[in-house]
Amino acid sequence: MFTPHTREDEKEMLASVGVSSVKELLNKIPADLLYPRYNLPAALTEQQLTAHLHALAAANKPLKNFIGAGIYEHFIPAAVPALSGRGEFLTAYTPYQAEASQGTLQTIYEFQSCMCALLDMDVATASHYDGATAMAEAVLAAARVTGRKEIIISTLLHPHYKEVLQTYTRHMGLTIAEAKVEADGTIALKELQKQITDKTACFVLPNPNFLGNLEDAQSISVAVHEAGALLVAVVNPLSLGVVQTPGSYGADFAVCEGQALGNPMSFGGPGLGVMTAKKAYMRQLPGRMVGIAQDKNGKRAFVLTLQAREQHIRREKAASNICSNEAICALNAVIYLTLLGPQGLKEVAELNVERAHRLADMIKQVKGFIATTGAPFFNEFVVTCPVPAKQVVEKLAARGIAAGYDLGNLSPQMANCLLVCATEMRSERDLQDYVKALGEI
Repeated sequence: MFTPHTREDEKEMLASVGVSSVKELLNKIPADLLYPRYNLPAALTEQQLTAHLHALAAANKPLKNFIGAGIYEHFIPAAVPALSGRGEFLTAYTPYQAEASQGTLQTIYEFQSCMCALLDMDVATASHYDGATAMAEAVLAAARVTGRKEIIISTLLHPHYKEVLQTYTRHMGLTIAEAKVEADGTIALKELQKQITDKTACFVLPNPNFLGNLEDAQSISVAVHEAGALLVAVVNPLSLGVVQTPGSYGADFAVCEGQALGNPMSFGGPGLGVMTAKKAYMRQLPGRMVGIAQDKNGKRAFVLTLQAREQHIRREKAASNICSNEAICALNAVIYLTLLGPQGLKEVAELNVERAHRLADMIKQVKGFIATTGAPFFNEFVVTCPVPAKQVVEKLAARGIAAGYDLGNLSPQMANCLLVCATEMRSERDLQDYVKALGEI
């Protein structure tokens, strides 16, 4: 930290308060609370610090990335960071005084509009940290609507989402059960129909699921609603360029991680939680919601609407105490979707399908490796390896390739399984290099 004070300035200030040193000034503070306990290194000059940071950055090894599992590498047009990085956006804060924050409110309104159009839902909010928290909030909303206490989730819901849901529901009297899956990695519909009862608040459907497979969402939706339960869909927003929307199969709540829409991976965060719902459940949505009104002169004005739902008014009776909006990440998504348009989004989604299916077909030709593609999939799939997946990851990393996500991290039974993703960022040469490296293991 830079301070403009010289040693003479420091001596003068210390003398004015009657001490001879900073140590003497702080001597009443217990020693174990002072900075020496942290064993911090000596301070560096700005020049030294810059050199140190460059040295740390040089240790990073860029890899051709075939990892998905919830955070995805996609091309981000240069206009996205150029526009969202403008001062009026980058320095804007949560719009507590809405009438003075028309620009921020408009960007949030545009974000909500984009999400409603993309997910084919009625209303959206802008106050969720990531896809996992948006999903958990949707589950709590479903429990409030139905008054029921049982939550059923797909076994193939992202494991991190499961952990967040368990944290949210731990002290709320809700139970969580998992639905069985078929051998092809999709929901066992007949088993689900038996499992859902009049005590079930909702079913959480990831589509694509954690293994990349696409579900028969329409049939699942019918089964869930016939039992009087609600459907919470968890989707990959980019897949909606080619995959049916949550609204088309009657999802009551639809959520997603919006990182794929113009936001970098950034070592896993920050994310962009997207939460949408049918209009009937609008008052159950937590957090910011922006609407359009008119000012006293009849001009268009953006407002924070339905605020009686929120924690700053209802306190402990609010739907949730979540309040911060992911404004910059949301703006990135708006700019990204605006630049692409519906046709551009479709083309990017089709490229993801083409790249992933092309790679799966190529892997099937490699002796000892099995690309499991029994169910339709979007841009990632499971590869069964002849050796532990951990070894494949290590060997390919030495060749400059991030091979995929080792599913052995989740279960010993999947120690030889690798979750592989190919987006539009992977060229034909990248795919060939990947397959060649597998063949040489």
